[in-house]
Amino acid sequence: MKKFLILAFLAIAALALAACGNDKKEDATENSGAGEKSITIKHDYGEAVIKGTPKKVVVFDFGILDTLDELGIKVAGVPQTNIPAYLEKYAGDEYKNVGSLKEPDFEAIHAMKPDVIFISGRQAELYDQFAEIAPTVYIGIDYANYMDSFKKNMETVGEIFGKEDEITKELADIDKDVEGIKAKTETHDEKSLIVLANEGKVSAFGPASRFGIIHDVFGFKPADKGIEVSTHGQSITFEYILETNPDILFVIDRNAAVNTGASAKSSLENELVQKTNAYKNGKIIYLDPDYWYLSGGGLQSIKAMIKEVESAL
Repeated sequence: MKKFLILAFLAIAALALAACGNDKKEDATENSGAGEKSITIKHDYGEAVIKGTPKKVVVFDFGILDTLDELGIKVAGVPQTNIPAYLEKYAGDEYKNVGSLKEPDFEAIHAMKPDVIFISGRQAELYDQFAEIAPTVYIGIDYANYMDSFKKNMETVGEIFGKEDEITKELADIDKDVEGIKAKTETHDEKSLIVLANEGKVSAFGPASRFGIIHDVFGFKPADKGIEVSTHGQSITFEYILETNPDILFVIDRNAAVNTGASAKSSLENELVQKTNAYKNGKIIYLDPDYWYLSGGGLQSIKAMIKEVESAL
């Protein structure tokens, strides 16, 4: 009887050890595949299945590029035309030239075998060609809901690269800065107008537009609530600026964005504009086109945008 009990005990112990061994094998299998854990990112043009943490990253959106730069995430390929000055290091030889914003070099991108590609509005119509090469994530900004779409984009980046905690902190800091500006604009009655200057021509942007964040998020009151919402803004004259007579005139100089050393100041500040309250009170604010026209929607750019508009107060 005693011998039988001993044998039974040994048999149970052996089964337990075998089960334990199997558990360890299962754990090892799970751990060995952790680096290949895949996530699915849904976006406006479809979905991207990304395996593991991307190592070879191609970026066609400068806002996302400045976000990855802020987070210390390495990038392999970027368009080598019109790179914002604050991101000029990405024009270096260590980064693969993948074409221009509107004319990607698909052959070069294919040869890189990237793990993920980020695109935005300027490349949207070419999405299928990108997606044939690698998982492609469309990152766009909904100008009518700027902060919601911006935060969603940042959270997407955080999820892909395992930077959720950093993104949460960054967004909390940005929210605090935005609330600080809104607290000031709520007490100001000054009316503002946003214009894009381009080779002697001027277009206006109002709420819910490309640069409408100034009104919709920061709380600056519009000098004209009826401005047409379009990608390139509403074409206006200098007479219109005088008739609208803004107290603050925000200017994005496209000439300066695409041509180094160019400036629209001399043509913009003509006799008509000099009669406005904005000119008389020194409230013509030239916004940095690197942040507003070329990038925008990035962690670095939105912080700079906040500081620039705050200077008007």
